[in-house]
Amino acid sequence: MYSKEESARLRQQFWISFGQYMKPVPSASGSTVNWTNYKTGVKNIFFKMDVDGKKAFISIQLSHPDPDIRHLIFEQFEEFKLMFSNTVNEEWDWIKDATDDFGKTVSLISISISGVSIFNQQHWPELISFFKPRIIALDEFWDNVKPVFEDLV
Repeated sequence: MYSKEESARLRQQFWISFGQYMKPVPSASGSTVNWTNYKTGVKNIFFKMDVDGKKAFISIQLSHPDPDIRHLIFEQFEEFKLMFSNTVNEEWDWIKDATDDFGKTVSLISISISGVSIFNQQHWPELISFFKPRIIALDEFWDNVKPVFEDLV
């Protein structure tokens, strides 16, 4: 078991390593992007990546406080489901009403892997191999559909 400080240090070290690894990769539009803290540019729509001692996940999180608007945004994503699946080359989980770590209701489109730990540096190559193609694919998808969501919210 790691102390809180050691745990925070390893987490920070992983994300710094991932960021450095991804730094030379341009976005789909050709611009530079902070891959570890991806900004969608649309309020209440987030791309999240996280890993703990047991699993890693990447997701699109819709966090609009009005459930009707959040559902409308989610349904708009569903309209692009085929394009999304073709871009990411796999099936993700689509959850209209999920609860985030803070007990708030959100909508999620996500995929995860288990049996990996941020605290085991031998897992880091597997984690990077999990996150890299998916965040790049999310960026490519977002580059194509972002204008629709800008007009929606």
